[in-house]
Amino acid sequence: MLNGSPYYANGFNAYWLMYMASDPSQRSKVSAAFQEASRHGLSVARTWAFADGGYRALQYSPGSYNENMFKGMDFVVSEARRYGIKLILSLVNNYQNFGGKKQYVEWARNQGQYLSSEDDFFTNPVVKGYYKNHVKAVLTRHNSMTGVAYKDDPTIMAWELMNEPRCPSDLSGRTIQAWIMEMASYVKSIDRKHLLEAGLEGFYGEASSGEKQYNPGFQVGTDFIANNQIPGIDFATVHSYPDQWLSSSNDQAQLSFLNNWLNTHIHDAQNVLRKPLLLTEFGKSWKDPGYNAYQRDFLFNTVFYKIYSSARGGGATAGGLFWQLLPEGMDSFRDGYEIIFSENPSTANIIAQQSRKLVHIRRMYAKLRNIEKWKRARSIRRSQWLTKNKKGNTGN
Repeated sequence: MLNGSPYYANGFNAYWLMYMASDPSQRSKVSAAFQEASRHGLSVARTWAFADGGYRALQYSPGSYNENMFKGMDFVVSEARRYGIKLILSLVNNYQNFGGKKQYVEWARNQGQYLSSEDDFFTNPVVKGYYKNHVKAVLTRHNSMTGVAYKDDPTIMAWELMNEPRCPSDLSGRTIQAWIMEMASYVKSIDRKHLLEAGLEGFYGEASSGEKQYNPGFQVGTDFIANNQIPGIDFATVHSYPDQWLSSSNDQAQLSFLNNWLNTHIHDAQNVLRKPLLLTEFGKSWKDPGYNAYQRDFLFNTVFYKIYSSARGGGATAGGLFWQLLPEGMDSFRDGYEIIFSENPSTANIIAQQSRKLVHIRRMYAKLRNIEKWKRARSIRRSQWLTKNKKGNTGN
C-alpha cells in the first residue's frame, strides 16, 4: 500500500547505479537512466548497496568504508527521489561479483577462522557479524546530500538480504532458513519502517515436495514457501530466466516453463503465503542462439500479462522488474539482457504500456476506496441524524 491505495510497481534492475555515481563525471548516466525510466512510467529500481573488496569497493575490509562510494549511493537515492522512483537495495551478493559471500569468507579466514567453503557465510559467527555490521552501516547512513538517514528515507521501498541466496551444501534448506530468520530479525531491529525481502529466485525445496516438480531441474538449498513464511519477510520475490535454466530446450518449451513457473508462484503467494509477490528479475538475452526481438517482446508480454491479470483481480502480484536498464554510452555493461530504450523501441513500448495499465489499476482501486469511504461516512451521518431525531421526539 502507498498512501492508502494498493501499490503496483513496474520497474527495472540497474545494479551499476552506485558504481557509476561514485565518479562525479559519470553521474549523468544515473540521471539519464532515471529520466528514461520515469518517461516510460517505471516506478521502482533495484540496485546493489554493496561492493565488498576489490576494485572500487564500498567496503574495503570489514567495517572499513570508501566514502566516495557511499557518496555515490547518496546521489543515487537523492536522484531517485527527484524522479519519483522507489529503490530496492540489496545488501550482499551470493556470487563473487562485487565481492559477495566469497569475500566475506576470505576476510574471516584472514582473521584465523577455519572455513571450508563459501557456504560458511551463512553459519560462521564471525562472518555473520561482518554482515550485520554492513547492514547497520548502510541502514544508519545519513545521506550527505539530503541529510536523511537511509532507514528513514521513503525513497527506499525495501531492503533485500542477499541477491539470489544459495547454499548447495545443505539442500535440506535448514541453513538458509536459519540465516534468513536471524538476519530478517536483525534488519527489523534497526529499521521497522521499510519493507524487507530475502532476494530469492523462487526455487522450491525439500519442505515443498509437491511443488519441486516446477523447479527447472535443480535445487539450491532455498525454499520459496518456508523462506517467505518467516515473519520479518514482508513480500515474496521470484526470478525467471528460462533461457539460462533450460538452455538446451527450445523457445516454446521455455515459454511453457515460464507460464507454469509464474502461475505456481502467484498461486502460492496468494493462497499459502498470503503476501505480495514481486517478480524482481526477468529477461531474455540477445546472446541466445536464434534470438530475435520478437521472442524477447513475447516473453515480456507474457510476464506483464500474468502480473496485470493477478493485480487486476486483486491477487498477490505487485509488479515486475526487468533485467536490466542501461542508458546510451555504457557498452561495457552490456550482458545480453540490457534494454536501451532508444535501441529497443518495441520492447520500450511494451514496458510503457504495462506502466500505464498498472497505474490504471491503482486509480481504479483508489476510486473504489473513496466510494467505500463515502458510503461509510453517509451511513454514519444517517445513523447520527436518526439518533438525534429520535432523542428530539422523546416524550412527544
